Order: sequence, then C-alpha cells, then structure tokens
Amino acid sequence: MPSYKAPIRDMQFVLQEVWSVENLLNTCPNFAEISPDLIDAVLEEAAKINETLLQPLNQSGDQEGCQFDNGKVSTPKGFKEAYQTYQESGWPAIAADPNYGGQGFPQMVNTLNEEMLSSSNVSFSLYPGLTHAVANAIEQHATEELKNTYIPQLTSGEWTGVMCLTEPHCGSDLGLLRTKAESNDDGTYNISGTKIFITGGDHDLTDNIVHLVLARLTDAPAGVKGISLFLVSKHKLNEDNSIGERNHVSCGSIEHKMGIKASATCVINYDNAVGYLVGEPNRGLNAMFTVMNTERLAIGVEGLGLGEVAYQNALLYAKDRLQGRAPQGATHPEKSADPIIVHPNVRRMLLTMKAYNEAARAFAVWVGMHVDLEHHHPDAEQRQQAANFVALVTPIVKAYFTDVGLDVCNMGLQILGGHGYVSEWGMEQFVRDVRIAQIYEGTNGIQALDLVRRKLLANNGEHLAIFTEQVDKFINEQNNNNAMQEFIEPLNNALTTLRDVSQWLLDNAGKNPAEAGAASTEYLHLFGLTAFGFMWAKMAAIALNKIDGSAEKDFYTAKIHTARFFMQRLLPKVFSLKQIILTGSNTLMAMPEELF
Repeated sequence: MPSYKAPIRDMQFVLQEVWSVENLLNTCPNFAEISPDLIDAVLEEAAKINETLLQPLNQSGDQEGCQFDNGKVSTPKGFKEAYQTYQESGWPAIAADPNYGGQGFPQMVNTLNEEMLSSSNVSFSLYPGLTHAVANAIEQHATEELKNTYIPQLTSGEWTGVMCLTEPHCGSDLGLLRTKAESNDDGTYNISGTKIFITGGDHDLTDNIVHLVLARLTDAPAGVKGISLFLVSKHKLNEDNSIGERNHVSCGSIEHKMGIKASATCVINYDNAVGYLVGEPNRGLNAMFTVMNTERLAIGVEGLGLGEVAYQNALLYAKDRLQGRAPQGATHPEKSADPIIVHPNVRRMLLTMKAYNEAARAFAVWVGMHVDLEHHHPDAEQRQQAANFVALVTPIVKAYFTDVGLDVCNMGLQILGGHGYVSEWGMEQFVRDVRIAQIYEGTNGIQALDLVRRKLLANNGEHLAIFTEQVDKFINEQNNNNAMQEFIEPLNNALTTLRDVSQWLLDNAGKNPAEAGAASTEYLHLFGLTAFGFMWAKMAAIALNKIDGSAEKDFYTAKIHTARFFMQRLLPKVFSLKQIILTGSNTLMAMPEELF
C-alpha cells in the first residue's frame, strides 16, 4: 500500500522564504487577523487529516469505485464518514469569504491545502474543490438573494456544488449546446436537457447539491453568445431555506473510468427542473468561466499533488530495492546488491521528479499570491495588474503542471518496474488518476491555444511583459552575485528564447492563422520551463544565502543540487522547443486529409 507524508517543510519554505506570505498579510487588510504562526498550525493540521483520514481511503476507494443503483449514487466505503469529519472540522471553509461563514485564509495557503488533498485522495478532493469554485461564481455573479440562500451552505460544505457544461453532442464547442431554459411568471426558469461528464453530479455525501447549468433561453441567439447560466438545486428549498421536495433533476448513469473512480462522474437529466438565472441573460459563459478558471488552477495543483505522492513512493522504493552494483563499485558491500538509487538512470528520474514538483509548488504559490492580490489589494491598479498575471498563467498552471504531472507519475511507475505496474503498490493508480487532469476543465491543447491566441496575440504581448519584467528584475538583482551565475545565465538564456519565440509568433501568426495552433503546445512548454527556471533560480539564491551555519544545511544543500540539475539537464529543452516552433505549420498542414 502506498504512503504519503505532507512536505510541510518545503511548503513553509515556499510560503515564508520564497514568497513571504507575511508581506501579503501586511499588505491586504482582509488578512489582518492571520499570522504566519497560524498558517503553520493550519498546514500541520491539514497534513494530519490528509495523512490519517483521507490517504488510507484512496486505494480502497479506487478498487470499490462509486456505485449506481436505481437512480442513486453511492461513494465507496468510508467516504461519507470521512466527508462528515472533513466538513465538521471546517476544512471546506478555509479560503472562503468570512461574510458567508468562511475562514478567509489566503489562496496562497489554500493552494497547499489543495495539493495535500490531491496527494492523499484526489477523488475525494474533487467534491469540496468544485464546491469552492461554485460558491465563488455565485458570489461574483448572482443576486444577493441567491448569495445569501446558497453560499453559506456551500461554504460550510453542508451542501456541495457542481458545474454542468458538456452535453452528449458537444464537448469543448459550447456553442452547440441544446439544454433549454423557459421563463416562468415568478422569475424562475424551467431547465430541460442532458449534461454528461458531471463530476460530483450526484452522490451520498451531502443532502443537497447545487448545479450551475449552462442553457439557452428560448429567444437566445445562436452560438456562445446565446448561453445563460442557471442555478438548479437538487432539492427545492422551503421558505426557511430548509431542504424541500426533490427538483426534477436525476442521475441517468455514472461513467466507468480509467481513474478517479471514487469521484462520481454522472449523466444528469433536467426535466423542467426549477432554476434561477445567475448573472445577465446570454452572458452565462462569462460567469461560468469564474468556476472554470478557479478549477483550472486547482487541476494544475492536482498534477503537482499526484506527482508529489508518486515521487515519495518511488524514492522509498529506490532506497530499499536491491539490484546490481553502483557504476563506481559497491556502495553497500555488506548487502547482496546496492539499492537502485545508486544507478544514474534511476537518479535521473528521481531528480527530474523532484525538480518538477518543487518548482511547480513554488509557482503555484506565486500564482495563489496573485489571486489574493487580485481580490484583496487595497489599490485598484495593483488588483488589475494581479488579475492580468493570473489570466496569463492560468493555462500554464493547468496544462504544464498536468503534462509534467503525468511524466512524473510515469517515471515513478518506471522506477518501481514490474511492481509499479501491479495494483498492490499503488503507483499505477497515480498514473491513471493524473491522466484525466490533461483532459477536463479544457483540454491541454485548448489551454495552449488560449495562451497563444488570447494571452499573447490578442494584447500584442502586453500581458507577457508582466512575467518577463519580474524575471528581468530578479536577474538584474543577481548579476553581481558570482555564486549565482550558474543559475542566472541559463535563466537569462531561457528568457531570451521565450521573448524571441513570442516575437516570432506576433510577427507570423497574423499572416498564417495555422501558426498559432502549430506552435501552441511547444510554446506553453517553453513558457513553463522558463517559469520553472525562474523558480529554481529564486530558490537557489535563498539556499545559498542561508546554507552556511544553518541547522538545516542538508535542506538547503538539496535545493542547490536540484536547482543545478534543473538548469543543466531540463531547462535546455527550451532550445529544442524553439527550433520546433520556428519550423512553422507547414509540416503539420501540408499533407492532404485523405492521405492520413
């Protein structure tokens, strides 16, 4: 059975030493009552509940899966009781608005809580994670009446929330959706249609589920400009907001999936279900993007969380499994063979896993800090600047983290060899579970197109400068630090490469529309590698400054070794990505369709 230990020390390093959560607490009045010590206590308690309550249910939950019987969905054994404990302990409310009963912790902190959830039990994490995103959308777009009626129960976790977009005939092309909404005299709407792939669409964890549903009004224009958003509750509410009779919402079936088997993925049918308009008519997609962008950041962290638990179990195995001798001679002559961690190829995989995970954690917390600044900074200009940064990097977090997460989990399986392929050891589950992260909440190919078309080309590279200027500032600060040159020089080269490729796209995509699509995935990976290089350079600078005389010398020494590995063995991939992009779209588009 696999194990998990929350990497609390590394989380504290990122929060306190790399990004100084204390500066955020002092900048934003909303966080005035929160201290770094309180944050440490919260992380430690989160680690306990994830390690002792949720992780032990992960493998059994995968083996049992969710069950569908006569229209009812049940979660695996232990999940309902675990959710009750989780909910009663206040964890769904950790980053929620205090005006609705939330605890109001920064997203910087909640990002790490989300990582722990994904590492310990990713299927379980999807129930409270989606609920948080739904509550955010209601808060930003709904009427005061709807906010006061639904957000407190979503915040507490008494009810859960889901988003309902996809239909049998349309996936990412939401302009094709057919679910309809007919207005009633009392201001409500009757919602009819079928939605598929609805994560948490039905289950037995809570008594009520709040659906945010995309549908068309009867007089709506065609395409995405005719989509509205509606709140549809599984149960109608009585006048005192208690749960009343069942709404005309039903689960038709659940999917039998490759992974996340303890997460109920449902077909949901609406048959004149009573719903309430959220936001403006025909502006539903805009409102739903509040949910989707929150979830895209969370799904990126899902890739990190599964990569972390895969690394931990691969490392334990590599230190214990005896096979062969080290190239330089026996390192454990008293044993029949050396542990496989002595072999260069195993070390390559372990260091790659470690380097990607720790860079992703630093980057995720940096983005979380900007989410906090976007919503809580007292200066409007600073809020807008932070919002632009979050918009720029959201597709990178979602797509690059999950692409890398699959690579990391695959390397973990490879290290375990045959044991990795059998279910007993748990590693194959991580591979299966992480695979969906590249698909849902907008496939990674669509995220790459979003990065190139909307975040680079649409504003002529202005948003890119928000990132590059911060990296430039750091490089200039370190230029006279001789000890940092082995990290600064490759970072500067990667940044120059990112700028060159960005300019090439700005110059050429307008001439040939296929260029953006042809370059998009490689461009996103190039951007992700450069961002991770920035993370490692920052972490190396801190480690070099603190290593001498520190009681944690080994911790900081490991940072320097890993940073050096990343700069020399992983970051140079930016040059090959540049070469691929500059070949253009012709080799992709030239072959006639009938020749495939």
